[in-house]
Order: sequence, then structure tokens, then C-alpha cells
Amino acid sequence: MDIDRARTFLEIVHTGSFLKAAERLHVTQTTVSARIRTLEEELGRQLFTRNRNGAVLTAAGREFERFAQSFVQIWERARQQLRLPPGRAGAIALGGELSLWSPLLLDWLVWMKRHQPLIAIRAQIGMPDQLLEQLRTGVLDVAVLYAPMILPGFTVELIEEEQLVLVRSAKGDDEARDYVHVDWGPHFAALGGLGQAAFEGPGLLVGYGPLGLAYILRTGGMGYFRKGAVTPHLQTGELELVAGAPEFTYPAYAVYPESSEDRADMREALRGLKAVAR
Repeated sequence: MDIDRARTFLEIVHTGSFLKAAERLHVTQTTVSARIRTLEEELGRQLFTRNRNGAVLTAAGREFERFAQSFVQIWERARQQLRLPPGRAGAIALGGELSLWSPLLLDWLVWMKRHQPLIAIRAQIGMPDQLLEQLRTGVLDVAVLYAPMILPGFTVELIEEEQLVLVRSAKGDDEARDYVHVDWGPHFAALGGLGQAAFEGPGLLVGYGPLGLAYILRTGGMGYFRKGAVTPHLQTGELELVAGAPEFTYPAYAVYPESSEDRADMREALRGLKAVAR
């Protein structure tokens, strides 16, 4: 079995369609069909049932999925290892949601440099769906997410459970009451994070916590931010907690393939994430 057939199989599983898989892989639908037909001939089992709504895995297809995942991940891992710079003992490709990079993942990068300087790191930012796709196809070794989907063959491990707290600038004027809404995800909004503490409709909505915090520090206002990020500003008196305001949990999870749990560099990467979270 070659890597293109495995990737094609997984793309059909992900999209539920031969046509959509062809579009994502930038090949013709005939090519996709031929790859799956060859794969089924090699395995001696039918992997998909095709109908008007797309393609559904057979029992054999569901069983084969975890092997295809491992095959693609091992291939990507081999490519990364062969490209290791001289003197490096391993490599970790980590992706995280934008809101989790400051300070959690930035602190992790610093920890890795101090404690594991021989491990090469490729770090990137992405949207949750994009990061899970790269994790699924082996491009990433680990993704750090706020509310990850459960994927077969992957471990989801809680790394940090921080609180979102409502703070305001300590200017004491009307500007200190201007609510800035940070999009902390649908779960935060469902719990009342938009409106409940706003008193009035927010005049500014931002998708990145550090941007909203920097705005409030410069112009005044109030909003929900990660407790770890605002603690230094609470200590200097620039910000103050809004008494009686509800707090919300904002967890961070590491998602990684079950097959990588025995890797020494992965164990060190996870150890570093837990260390900086503490």
C-alpha cells in the first residue's frame, strides 16, 4: 500500500464523499476511485459503501481506519526525522489555537529551549478544525486546543484549567465601564459570557485575548480575560477585578496520537506543557 492510497482513504472518511476528497487532494474523482479500488483489491475487503449521500465506511473500513492513520503518521514522522538538523535528537511539531499561545505555549517554547535544547520544534497557530486535520494527517505531532473533538486513535489530555475573570481598568471613569467582548469560543458564549456581564451591548468584539487586553490597558474598559494574563496588571493596580462577576473555566487540552505515547521527545513535550501550566 502506498501513502497516496492511505491519504485518499482518510480524506474520504473525513469528508464523507469521493468527490469532496478529490477536490481536497486536487486530483480527479476517477483517480480517487481508482486508488480505493486498488486498495480494496490489495486488502480483499470492501472499505466503503457508496450511496446518494456520499460514502460510508463498512465494518472492514472502520477496522482499517486506525491502521491507515498510523501509516500516514509514521510516514510523516519518518520525513521529519530525516530532515532533522545536525545535532538534534528529535523533533516536535506543535500547533495551538491563537488564544492559547500567550502565555501558555510561549512559556512552553521557553521551557523546551531550557530543558530540551536538542529537540527541534516546529510551532504554528491555527483554527481548531485546521489543527485537527493536520494532526489527523500526521503533519502535527500534538495540538493544544480549547474544546477538541474526540478522534479515534488519539489521546485527549487536560493540560490546564484556567479561569476567565472580569476585569476593568482602574481609571474610575466612564471609559472603565466600556465592555470589550473577547470571543473565547461558543462554550463561553453559551454560559453567558456575552451580555451577562456586559450590562450593555459591547462596543468592541475581538477574537484574540491579548489584543483586547492591550486595548483596555491603553484606552480603558472592561472584559473577560485569562486570570494568568491579567494577574501582573492586577498587582500593579492597572486593572481591578469586578466584584461579584461570574468566572468561567477555560481549559487547554493536548491532543496527540496514541501511537506516539512511547516517544521520548513526545513525553518531554507533554512534561513541559504540564510544567508551564503549573
